Amino acid sequence: MTNSSLPSDLPAHARERLLAMRGKDEAHRLFTSDLTVNEFLLVKEAGFDPVGMVVGCSMYHIGYQWAGINQNMEMTVLSQAMYHARELAMSRMEEEADALGADGIVGVRLTAKHMEWEPNMAEFVAIGTAVRARNPDLSYRTLDNKPFTSDLSGQDFWTLLRAGYRPVGMVMGNCVYHVAYQGFGQWFKNIGKNVEMTNFTQGLYDARELAMERMQAEAIHLKAEGIVGVQLHEGRYSWGAHVIEFFAVGTAVIPLRADHHIPTPQLMLSVND
Repeated sequence: MTNSSLPSDLPAHARERLLAMRGKDEAHRLFTSDLTVNEFLLVKEAGFDPVGMVVGCSMYHIGYQWAGINQNMEMTVLSQAMYHARELAMSRMEEEADALGADGIVGVRLTAKHMEWEPNMAEFVAIGTAVRARNPDLSYRTLDNKPFTSDLSGQDFWTLLRAGYRPVGMVMGNCVYHVAYQGFGQWFKNIGKNVEMTNFTQGLYDARELAMERMQAEAIHLKAEGIVGVQLHEGRYSWGAHVIEFFAVGTAVIPLRADHHIPTPQLMLSVND
C-alpha cells in the first residue's frame, strides 16, 4: 500500500501514523486502541481484530441567529451547524478506518467543546477503535461500502453479535431550541403556586422530539431494524440562558440472519463488597 492511497485531506502526521500502523505487510502491522483490556479480549473473541485507533475532528465557527424572547422556536442555523460539524468529524474518522482496511469502528466517542477564547467556535472530535472481521465471507460494511460505526462498548458489541445482531451505523439527531421567556404577568400569577409551566414544557418536549425523529430517520436510511443504547444529551454551550441543544445518538442494528436465536441470559452473582 502506498502513501498515495491514503485520503488526501488527512493531515500529514495522520497519514504517517496510518502508514506506520498498516506496515509493509500483515506481519508488521501495529495497532493502537482505546479499548480496555476486557473490551479488547471480547472484541477478539467476537471474531474481530483491532487495526488502529482512528480520529476525526472539525473546528467549526457557529453562526448567529436571532429569536424573539416570547418565541418557542428551533434555531435552525445553530442546529445545522452543530450537525454538520459532527458529520465532518465522523466522516474523517471513517476515512482513517477505511485507510486501515477496517470493517467498522467500535466504542466511538463524539464530543463537542466550545473554545473559551472564541465563544462562537467549537471543536468536534470523534474517536474510536477500527476493527476488521477475521471471516472474509461476512460483510459488516454499510450500504455505502463504508466501515460501520458504533458507540457500543466492547462488552456490548460482543453481546450484540452473540445475540445474532450487528451494528450498521451510529445514528444521531439534534435540535437547538430557543425556549420563550416567562412573561411578567405569568410570573406574577404563579407566585407561591405549584403549577406546570406549559410554555417551557412544550418547548423542551418539541426539541427532544425533533432530535429523536432525526436520529430515527438516519436509522431508516440505513434499513436498520432498531436502535440500541440511545442516549439523549443536553448542552447549553455559549448561546444564552434560554437556548439549549438536545442531541440524540445510538447504534442502529440489523439481524445477522433471519433464524438467529438469542441465548438465554445466565445469572451471575458478584463477589465484590
